[in-house]
Amino acid sequence: MTPDPGPSGRGSTPSASRAAVPPAKEHEPPGRDVSGPDPASGRRDAGHRSHRPWSARRVPAALVASVILVAAVAALVDVIAVRAGHPAAAWRRHLADELATRSVDDVWMLTGAAVAAAVGVWLIVLALTPGLRHRLPQRCPAGCPRLRASLDRDGAAGLLRDAALRVPGVGAARIRVRRHRITARADVRFRDPRQVKDDLTTVLDEERDRLALARPPRIVVRVRQRTG
Repeated sequence: MTPDPGPSGRGSTPSASRAAVPPAKEHEPPGRDVSGPDPASGRRDAGHRSHRPWSARRVPAALVASVILVAAVAALVDVIAVRAGHPAAAWRRHLADELATRSVDDVWMLTGAAVAAAVGVWLIVLALTPGLRHRLPQRCPAGCPRLRASLDRDGAAGLLRDAALRVPGVGAARIRVRRHRITARADVRFRDPRQVKDDLTTVLDEERDRLALARPPRIVVRVRQRTG
């Protein structure tokens, strides 16, 4: 006989339903997909939050600060000397005479203005751009949106090159990693070059996905047959 499961009232305990749930899934946090995150959706969600790290710009800042410091100290020393009753320095008198006598369309005036404008544009570009173009930003983890990580281009190229050399038929490989494109050139020693190209493209796609880049570059594969 089949035993009576008993009344299914409000106070009953669904013991059979609890026993059917594996212990590993009972401790999963709410809202988590047990089957694993979708790589494509994670790439879209985290790619907009990950940006290239900003450079400290130590060398340009040191150069500009040094020039301003030298000019300010020289002008201050000369002003103090003039206030103490000494004549002005020759360089300051010469500079004042040149600025007073030369016209605006003079060659030296135009040259100085062009140099000053170029330096100003250079400083503005440095201030508005992050720099560190040799680093590729990686995706942020789902639970740590403020965590930032980046991968060096040479390191990424080395990992992709090792993966390419594991493809049967590839004798040599050269990988070039840029922001928007990864160029792979391989020498085929044996097998059909078209099959090697297909296998190489698949392997590089998988290895690129393992790098967890915020904006994965597209992969361009070129192969050539080498018999010698």
